[in-house]
Amino acid sequence: MSGEMSLHPRWSHLADRLPPSLEDLHGPPTGVVRLPQHLAWSGLTEFDLGDEQLVIGLYRIVLNNGQREDLVTYLNAGLLRDHWPVMRRVIGKPLRSCWEQHFPQLAPAAAA
Repeated sequence: MSGEMSLHPRWSHLADRLPPSLEDLHGPPTGVVRLPQHLAWSGLTEFDLGDEQLVIGLYRIVLNNGQREDLVTYLNAGLLRDHWPVMRRVIGKPLRSCWEQHFPQLAPAAAA
């Protein structure tokens, strides 16, 4: 059964933004990331990936507001897996469910 089938229709658009694989997330693993205005329209726009709180903030913004191109540009598969146990608590349930249904490899990280 695909993840789309179990999402409420109101949230099915979330699945449309997802890349085919987590490995398609080619964002930087280190350094400072500067988000464009269409993602970070208020508040912080630069995020040091060496600071866990800033990583969580950056990923929360991109997960909530980004389109597929943003996801693959700014998110890194390894960082997402590493920080998923915290990320899943700070994003909404529909978004969390969508990602975990489409990428079951996040489930072990969530159980950590």
